[in-house]
Amino acid sequence: MNSVVGERSMDLRPQFVQQAIRTILVHVEAEDSARPRLRTAVALAEALQAKLVGVGAETVQPIGIADIGGMSDGRWVSDLAEQARRSIGRAEMAFHEAAGGIPAAWHGVEASPAQTVAQLARSADLIVAGGAPQRSRDPYRTCDPADLALLAGRPVLVAPEAGGKLEASAIVVAWRDCREARRALADSLPFLKAAREVVIMGVCPAESYHNAELSTRDVVDGLRRHEVKARPSVLVAPTDRVGIELNRKAAAIGADLIVAGAYGHSRFGEQLFGGVTRDLLRNPERFVLISH
Repeated sequence: MNSVVGERSMDLRPQFVQQAIRTILVHVEAEDSARPRLRTAVALAEALQAKLVGVGAETVQPIGIADIGGMSDGRWVSDLAEQARRSIGRAEMAFHEAAGGIPAAWHGVEASPAQTVAQLARSADLIVAGGAPQRSRDPYRTCDPADLALLAGRPVLVAPEAGGKLEASAIVVAWRDCREARRALADSLPFLKAAREVVIMGVCPAESYHNAELSTRDVVDGLRRHEVKARPSVLVAPTDRVGIELNRKAAAIGADLIVAGAYGHSRFGEQLFGGVTRDLLRNPERFVLISH
């Protein structure tokens, strides 16, 4: 799905959206494959008149390199550190070029990318992630969006690989009656209030259908008191089809955004959270807003 929207693009500047999102954080990498993510962050910051904070962070992977006598050769580590510094410098140049005249700030740090972005999120309202291929993520140079959701305590907007401008005029909310889904619902409320259509979607086994119907209706009722144009939708399907069905519903209503709780625990324990979150983030067809 092409996420770039032309004349139909929603003006993401209603007062309640602007007031909720005043600072946007994005991890900037030197590689061309990361540029779509940066352009997405710049476009969103410009639309919301928000400050954009770019973070260049890399670190050297701890390695043991020994010479014939068994002594560590520090020159290798020094060379790798210099490469990281040059890469951060290229990322800074890309950031300033893309940011243009919008309010912006830069942080360049030789440290773990995910840990650094999570720490700097203390003053941010939203993190923009993704936008680069997820086939080979190096934790010493890149940020895994699921890790960011776990570490930062902030909503993470994951862009498709091709980037694009977020319209968010129609939104699908992946609903499961749990803490993570409730957190995502609250974090996405500014976008939900600005949308023309919101579907609260539960995908469950047949034995859970009645409970899913009740909980999705409750969510819709609560959102309507916030003047959100929402409706429930419950579908019986196996767990391994949840991501597929969410994307199908999004395509059916013309939604370029799926909201979901980042279910599970650390990716080290569940291999990128497992289940729904893994499926949505593996190769996102559209924007995904996750919270944990």
